[in-house]
Amino acid sequence: MRRLMFYCQHILGIGHLVRSMEIVRGLTQEFEVFFINGGEEVEGFQIPPAVQMLNILPIKTDSEFRELHIPPGFDNVEQVLEHRSELLLNALRDIQPDVLMIELFPFGRRRFSTELIPLLEQAKTIGTKVVCSLRDIVVTKQDRVRHEEKICRLMNQYFDLLLIHGDPKFMPLETSFSRIADLNCEVHYTGYVVQQDHQIQPDAQVQHAEPLILASVGGGRFGHELLDCVAQASALLEHQIPHHIQMFTGPFCPEQVFERLQTIAAERPNLSVERFTPHLLKYMQQADLSISMAGYNTTMNVLTTGVRSMLLPFTGNDDQEQRMRSERLAELGIVNIIQPEDLHPEQFAKKVIENLKRTPASITFDLEGVEKTAQFIKAISQPSRSMSLTS
Repeated sequence: MRRLMFYCQHILGIGHLVRSMEIVRGLTQEFEVFFINGGEEVEGFQIPPAVQMLNILPIKTDSEFRELHIPPGFDNVEQVLEHRSELLLNALRDIQPDVLMIELFPFGRRRFSTELIPLLEQAKTIGTKVVCSLRDIVVTKQDRVRHEEKICRLMNQYFDLLLIHGDPKFMPLETSFSRIADLNCEVHYTGYVVQQDHQIQPDAQVQHAEPLILASVGGGRFGHELLDCVAQASALLEHQIPHHIQMFTGPFCPEQVFERLQTIAAERPNLSVERFTPHLLKYMQQADLSISMAGYNTTMNVLTTGVRSMLLPFTGNDDQEQRMRSERLAELGIVNIIQPEDLHPEQFAKKVIENLKRTPASITFDLEGVEKTAQFIKAISQPSRSMSLTS
């Protein structure tokens, strides 16, 4: 069986990890998959049995992107990256993969060039095909011209294929990256990567006598203002509408925030607070309303379930990715955007009631990202075969 090595570095939330794991899940029929995780391990996160995990020393950041946090025993980030680089090169040598997939880099994560450039150099030396796995929107920098020039240089030097996990009819990559025509490698859209029902275990039951309102913020390092507002609004909603609010704070939510929300929930019969569930999709399937941030994976769950949705875009570090995606969905009548001025309990409670009465528009997107990614990777691993999929 051919071998595939997949590198994923999540530093803030868990969206990159969730999407990447769903992609490799779809590759296990054709490849022996080795998954390199450079971020924190997530307790309760489900890994497909066929995927072999290598958790290297984790690097993370805070919600303000002020600095990278490193494991104890190291003086600076460069020391950690040099140590990790040796681990990656050893893994590449041991695995001898037919395909190396790098998530996001060089469109992002260039702070990790210390470990990735040597890995890419060695992969090219041994004849491994190199693929960039990219979501639909690139985070733009202030010096966009210089940023895009570096992306083109690195892509053209090291990569054989760019896979864009999106639908150009909804959000073409050119919206956030202007130089696709300057890339020498093959470029294909796969459609959006979505989670499937096969991830839901039979014992994962979601049962509430009342209508279910789901509140979530992904990994939990940010979005606390949304969770606080939902918790405070629960007191106002308790006697206005029949409902139950199920809140997930995220596995990386600070302990003091989690404890504060649990204290509120202890006095609110209509509110439950937990950290994490691997079955968020199941909750969303049963929910009457989803209140969340506007990350890639949560948005895909909204599209696949058709649930009413209120989205608060994350805009920290001048990151416009969630804003762009949520505004496009709002234009199409699929979601309702939460504005900063809505984050007051009285105003928010009114907005919740209004959204429970709303019927979201139903629009079809290409959601075959897992299947098409597998076909493209299978094709590139067999050089004699041509990639014939329509992109």
